[in-house]
Amino acid sequence: MDNGRSAAVKERLVVIGNGMAGCRAVEEILARDPARYDVTIFGAEPRVNYNRIMLSPVLAGEKAFADIVINGENWYADNAITLVSGDPVVAIDRATQTVVSKSGRVEPYDRLLIATGSDPFIIPVPGKDLAGVVTFRDLDDVDKMLAAAETGGSAVVIGGGLLGLEAAHGLSLRGMQVTVVHLMPTLMERQLDEAAGYLLRTELERRGQTIVTGGDTGEILGRDGRVCGVKLRDGSEFAADIVVMAVGIRPSTALAKAAGLEVERGVVVDDHMVTSDPAIMAVGECVQHRGACYGLVAPLWDMCRALADAATDAPSGYTGSVTSTKLKVSGIDLFSAGDFSGGDGAEDIVMRDAARGIYKRVVVKENRLVGAVLYGDTADGNWYFDLLKKGEDISEIREALIFGQAFASGGALLDPNAAVAALSDDAEICGCNGVSKARVIETIKAGACSLDAVRSTCKASASCGSCTGLVESLLALTLGGEVQSGPKTVCKCTSFSHDDVRRLISEKSLKAIPQVMQELHWTTPDGCSSCRPALNYYLLCAWPGAYEDDQKSRYVNERLHANIQKDGTYSVVPRMWGGLTNPRELRAIADVVEKYNAPMVKVTGGQRLDIFGIKKEDLPAVWADLNAAGMVSGHAYGKSLRTVKTCVGSEWCRFGTQDSTGLGVKLERMTWGSWMPHKFKIAVSGCPRNCAEATIKDFGVVCVDSGYELHVGGNGGIKVRVTDLLCKVATEAEAMDVCAAFIQLYREQAHYLERTAPWIERVGLDHVKAALFDDPASIQRLAARFRHSQTFCQDDPWAERAAGKHAELHQHLAEVRPLQMETVR
Repeated sequence: MDNGRSAAVKERLVVIGNGMAGCRAVEEILARDPARYDVTIFGAEPRVNYNRIMLSPVLAGEKAFADIVINGENWYADNAITLVSGDPVVAIDRATQTVVSKSGRVEPYDRLLIATGSDPFIIPVPGKDLAGVVTFRDLDDVDKMLAAAETGGSAVVIGGGLLGLEAAHGLSLRGMQVTVVHLMPTLMERQLDEAAGYLLRTELERRGQTIVTGGDTGEILGRDGRVCGVKLRDGSEFAADIVVMAVGIRPSTALAKAAGLEVERGVVVDDHMVTSDPAIMAVGECVQHRGACYGLVAPLWDMCRALADAATDAPSGYTGSVTSTKLKVSGIDLFSAGDFSGGDGAEDIVMRDAARGIYKRVVVKENRLVGAVLYGDTADGNWYFDLLKKGEDISEIREALIFGQAFASGGALLDPNAAVAALSDDAEICGCNGVSKARVIETIKAGACSLDAVRSTCKASASCGSCTGLVESLLALTLGGEVQSGPKTVCKCTSFSHDDVRRLISEKSLKAIPQVMQELHWTTPDGCSSCRPALNYYLLCAWPGAYEDDQKSRYVNERLHANIQKDGTYSVVPRMWGGLTNPRELRAIADVVEKYNAPMVKVTGGQRLDIFGIKKEDLPAVWADLNAAGMVSGHAYGKSLRTVKTCVGSEWCRFGTQDSTGLGVKLERMTWGSWMPHKFKIAVSGCPRNCAEATIKDFGVVCVDSGYELHVGGNGGIKVRVTDLLCKVATEAEAMDVCAAFIQLYREQAHYLERTAPWIERVGLDHVKAALFDDPASIQRLAARFRHSQTFCQDDPWAERAAGKHAELHQHLAEVRPLQMETVR
C-alpha cells in the first residue's frame, strides 16, 4: 500500500504500554496500513506481550507463561517494531513531542499512544506495606504468590470480585488454605445478583475456601516486617502467610496528568480515542470515554478498532461498549451481562433448577433484553449478549426467552450448529481475544481448516477455551466434512483428548466423575458409555485409595466380575497362580460344576480353567464355594491383569535356564487385581524355546543363561504383534522391578482401551525406554507407585460379592426395576 507516502517518511508512532491494549492497537493499525508507521513500544515489564486475563490459569497451574504469550519476539521482529522492555516511560514532553524513559532514553514521536492500563487499588489500612502483601495485576504478582504457595500455609484474599476469586482459586489449587474477605454482602456484586452470588459462594465453600462477606478490613497484621494475618473491624482475625489485595483498579493516569492532558477519572478521549492533544491517543483501561471507564477486556478490542481506523485515516468512531463477564474459575460456569438491577418498568424472568445448581435470570425492559445472569449453564450466554447489544425486540419470543436460543426458535435450533449459524456476523465468539463470528469464518475460508489453525491465526479459543465448541461448530458449518481433525477426544461429550483429561485430573485434583465433567465443561449431564468407564479408570489410576470405584461406570463384565455369554449366562475363571493348581482347587471346581450344572469346563490359553453357563443369580454362591478352597477372581473379565503364563522351567525341564514357574507366580502375586487401560497378559518362558509364548504378551520374560530378557508390547489378537526387546537384567528382583515400572508407565500414559501394542506404536519404543531408563531413579519411582496402588487393589471382588456387597446386581433380571441396559465391552 502506497497511500502517496514513501517508506522514507514513515510517521513515528510511540506506544507507552506493551500490554494487551497497546499491542492490539498496533496489530489493528498494521492490518490496515502496515507501511504507515515506524513503531516503538515501551513496556514496564521485562518481557513480551502476554494475555493478562490468563494469569489466573498460570497461578492455578493450568498454563505456563509460554501458553499465554500473545506476541512473541518474532512478531516484533517481523513487523520491524522496536521493543523497549523493562524501561517504562516516566515523562511526556508535548512541546518537543518526545518521551523519556526511566533509563533516560529519549524517543521522538509524531503520534503517541498511551496504553498504561490501570493500577490496583490498595486499601489504606495499617500494614498495607508489609512484605507478603501483593496485588494481582501482572506476572510478577503471580510469581510472588507461587513462591508463597510452595510452603503451603494460609492466604487471605481481600476482595470477592472477579480478580479476587480467581486469585483465591489459584492459591487453593496450589495447596493453601484460603479465606476471601469481601466488603459487600454478595460476591461479584457488580456482575451477580443475590441468588447467583449465593450459588457461587456455596460452590466455593464446598471447595474448601472460607468466604467472609460484609467483612471490612481494619488492619493487616505483621511480625518481623512480614504479614501474618488480617484483622477485620469487627475484631475477627485470620492467619495469613500472604495477603492478596484485589479490591479494584483505577485508571493509570499519572503520566498523562503530568503531561497536562485532560484527565478526570481516566484520560479523556473522543470517539476516535484522541486525547486533548491531537497528536496523542489513548486506549484501554486508562481512558475515560463519554464519562465511562472500562475495566474489562471486551471494550478494549472495540477501542482498538476505532483507534486504528482513525490512525489510518478511516475514522469510524467508538460509541461505548456493553460488557459481559465470565468467571475463569475452572468448573464454575458463570455469565453476566448488562444491567440486572431492574428498576422501574423492568421485568425479571427467572428459572431455577436446584438439583443441578442452575440459575438463570434475564431482565427485560420495553421488550428489550437489558440484563442477564446465568449460573451453572452458560451455553446461551453469547446469544443473550447478542440480543442485548443489538437491542432487538424480543416480544415474539418473550415466553420462551428464559429457556434459551433453541426453545425460543421453536425447536428449529436444537442442533448446536444451527444455533451458531443463527448468530449474527458480529456476534462475539471469543471474548478473551475479541473475535467475532465473521472474523472466525473469514479465517476458516482463508485456509484455517482445523481448531489449532483457527487458534493460531485469529486467536479464537486460544485462551480460556470456553468458546471451543462455538469455533468447532463454525468449522463444521463452513467446511463440512473437510475439517481437519486434531487430537482424538475422549468421546462426543467433550472437546478434551485423553491426554488432556488425564493431565487436568492431576493438575486440578479432580477426584469424582461429576467433578471432572463440571470442571472440563462436559456437554452431556452424565456422560456416556465411552467416557464414564474411561474417567472411572483415570481417577482410579490417579488417586489410589482416595477414589472410590464407580460400579455404574463399568462394563457389565467388570460390574459382575464374570464374562457374559451370548445366552445370558456367565463364565467364571478362578485364578491359578502362574498356571499352577492343586487337588483342593480341582475338587472345588469339580464340585461347582456339578452343583450349578455348568455345561462346560474349558482349559484356556492362559493355563486356567473356565467354567461356563453360570446363572447371574448363582454367581455369589459360586464365588463363595471357590473362595472356601482358597481361590480368588482371575479377572478374566477385566481391563486388568488376566494371567501369567509359564513353562515348568529349570525345576523340571532339561532345557530350562531359570525358575520360570517360580518367577511367574511371584509376578502374578505382585500384579493381580491391578486395573489397567486394557487387558494385560504376562508370560515367563524358561529358555529361548519360548514354550510360554512370552514374545506375544504385553510383558514377556525369556530366561537365558545370563539372566532374563524382558520384552514388551506383544499380543496374539486379530493383529498379531511380536514384542520389542526392552532390556536384559541379571536377577529376578530386577525383572520384577522393571515389570512393575513398565506397568505403571502404561497405566499412567496409555489411553483407556489402548493395549500395550498400539500404545507403544503410538508413543514409540524410544519414549518408553527413555521414561524408564534415562533417569536411574525412574524404575524405582514407577515401581513404588505401582506397588502403592496395589495396596488398594488386591482385595478379592468375589469375596466381597459372596459376602453380600452389591447384591442387587445379582438378582434375576425380572426382579430389577428399573431395568438398565448393560453395555458389553
